[in-house]
Amino acid sequence: MLRSKQTFLEIVRFVIVGVVATAIHYGVYWLLMKWLNVTVAYSIGYAISFICNFLLTSFFTFRKKASVKRGVGFGVAHGVNYLLHVLFLQLFLWLGVSKQLVPIPVFAVVIPINFLLVRFVFKKL
Repeated sequence: MLRSKQTFLEIVRFVIVGVVATAIHYGVYWLLMKWLNVTVAYSIGYAISFICNFLLTSFFTFRKKASVKRGVGFGVAHGVNYLLHVLFLQLFLWLGVSKQLVPIPVFAVVIPINFLLVRFVFKKL
């Protein structure tokens, strides 16, 4: 029962961090998409939110010390995550979703996958 409660609280904290990181990502994307290629703007937003996400995930979500080993694992998990973001970004653009709204379905698909990857990094490394 304790493990279930702990996992539930991790998910809640992950959602909070995710909302903050997503807001940073989307805000940077929204500002830059007016001047840059959509994929470049999206990538810059992702990079900026990545740094905030790692620190908050370490200290708040999983209550672990940030370390090089976890940083590398987090980076690999987010490398996979980034590729999924770009793949789904292009897919949803191809399906006709407007560039202003396209991050929303991308986030809906990729965020649950990201939780599983990041949880693995912080629980197993």
